[in-house]
Amino acid sequence: MRLSQGAPGARVLAFGGYQPAEVVTNHDLAARIDTNDEWIQSRVGIKERRVAGPQESEIDLAVQAGGKALAASGLSADDIDLVIVATCTLEAQIPNAAGRVAHRLGIEAPGAFDVNAACAGFCYGLSAASDAIRAGSATNVLVVGSEKLSQWVDWDDRATAVIFADGAGAAVVGPSEVPRVGPVAWGSAGDKAEAITIKDRRSFLQQEGQTVFRWATTALHPVALLACERAGVDPAELGAFVPHQANLRIVEAIARKLGADQAVIARDIVLSGNTSAASIPLALSRMIERGEVASGDLALLLGFGAGLTYASQVIEIP
Repeated sequence: MRLSQGAPGARVLAFGGYQPAEVVTNHDLAARIDTNDEWIQSRVGIKERRVAGPQESEIDLAVQAGGKALAASGLSADDIDLVIVATCTLEAQIPNAAGRVAHRLGIEAPGAFDVNAACAGFCYGLSAASDAIRAGSATNVLVVGSEKLSQWVDWDDRATAVIFADGAGAAVVGPSEVPRVGPVAWGSAGDKAEAITIKDRRSFLQQEGQTVFRWATTALHPVALLACERAGVDPAELGAFVPHQANLRIVEAIARKLGADQAVIARDIVLSGNTSAASIPLALSRMIERGEVASGDLALLLGFGAGLTYASQVIEIP
């Protein structure tokens, strides 16, 4: 029996992001439910979010983001041999998203599978991609986080309607002579799984906001620091901190505990809302586009959400 041997390390070649056109402001929501702009911003930090139309699926969003990442990577569809899609909002579990996304992007016969780790899904997918490249199971991998949360949210429920949104973000990951995707620090808190649930397809997303807030602001900064330690990176070396865009108060609370005051903090949630598995690659793609981070900077990623699951790693920005 033989084992394949892969590259010494992996690196992100490019990011891509996509958001649907329709903007829903806090004032729009206030016209429907008992809320207002000040109340929403003070609690979750969101000013507006994007929502996909009835004819735009999470597959459509993923294809748009994946296509942008592929174009920016300099690779062709023929170079991709594995596609991973992180999502928790498919209308049906079969067929999976990855195979359909690959087909629509012209990627012929790749390995293709989905990851459902909710808001931590992109970091899980990125780790799987890095491991596959280093093990020799894949050469170049497309990792996409794509969500259409609007179809799972009760728009008359103030607790969730103000938070969640739609979008997609993607990364192309390839081989590297030196590691540029650090080891993952991941785990779960299954005892708190009931904090975020969808009972069935006839139900909407339910969240125990205070439970999630307390857990995220107390339990997750050690995970982020562990990811830095495993990568051999001091937090003072970080150029960016890109956590899941769950809630601006959570983002800022975790950031204060990292000892990385020099790092640019992703605050994409203000204009994008919580897009679950899409939020980290979407936020980072926008930071790169705006010139807020530079190629070669080190970024600390931290995904966390339903399950409850979490994952963190340090990457070098392409």
